[in-house]
Amino acid sequence: MTIFAIGSIVGAIPLISATMGWPRRRLLLLALAGYAVTSVVTGLSGNFALTLAARFAAGLFAGVLWAIIAPYARRMAAPHQRGRALTIALAGTPIAIGTPVGTLLAGLIGWRATFAVMTLLAALVIVWVLAAVPDFPGQAKGERTPVGRVFAIPGVVPVLAVVFLYVMAHNVLYTYIASFVAPVGLDGSVGAVLLVFGVASLVSIWITGVLIDRHLRLLMISSTALFALAVLALGLLASLPVVVFLSAALWGLAFGGAASLLQTAASNAAGDAVDSVQPVIVTVWNIGIAGGGVVGGLLLGGLGASSLAWGTLVLLVVALLITAAGRRHAFPAHRG
Repeated sequence: MTIFAIGSIVGAIPLISATMGWPRRRLLLLALAGYAVTSVVTGLSGNFALTLAARFAAGLFAGVLWAIIAPYARRMAAPHQRGRALTIALAGTPIAIGTPVGTLLAGLIGWRATFAVMTLLAALVIVWVLAAVPDFPGQAKGERTPVGRVFAIPGVVPVLAVVFLYVMAHNVLYTYIASFVAPVGLDGSVGAVLLVFGVASLVSIWITGVLIDRHLRLLMISSTALFALAVLALGLLASLPVVVFLSAALWGLAFGGAASLLQTAASNAAGDAVDSVQPVIVTVWNIGIAGGGVVGGLLLGGLGASSLAWGTLVLLVVALLITAAGRRHAFPAHRG
């Protein structure tokens, strides 16, 4: 899993930069095909080094996929529905059913057969793309914005900072949720807590899809504040099981639409450089995931499980301040 994440981190920016001129559907199909092939290699491999190499390559292709999905979805939709289209396209991010379903399948049919199922699903998506997804041209040389220049576009850096802080905050708590609830007697209820979180995330996705194109700033501030309120309650009252479950619901309501909100905010701020900013978001997002695991581990080992909530709260407060301050370019109240 770590090798896969590293592949996504190191591959997204250089690969997208090198393929900006390619027709978008060709790149989408190549990334899907690459993911399918690496799944076949992983499932058949009898050598650990080969398995790691296949997972690293799979991470490269996944990084490309995540970098092109958002701009692809935006191009397919009318301007006043781009946020909604992106929310639908990214709905799988907060639901995150892949890991538990994959674990369940591995227990039923074995991990090698599970990779065969993944390959089949990727192949079906390829057929679907060929049959139903329109193509869009790449950018001509004179139209491209080098990835390095997106940092100079007003609003982009604050959005990226919020992406990093918000994702790190989520993963500090999410990665170690079992360790957090164990001391309060809920070590056997981790699945139930995550189920509440997941159901609330679905509600959040629906709300975000309805309102994102008109009220992005309000939604982003509400998301961060609601998440902060949830972890504050966990920090103060985690000994009460009902508070843990209510906090998980608030957390899910906060997080469900976050990926769509942050991707849309970055795309809006980047303007014509949307294809250049997306791989940067993918990279920052994955660094946030890795950083959350590291910070959470340090907090857990040094200060104990209760410190996870307070560390998460600090990150969210900083993210909330940046969001509130980004009224002009990063998270504007209205867009003309």
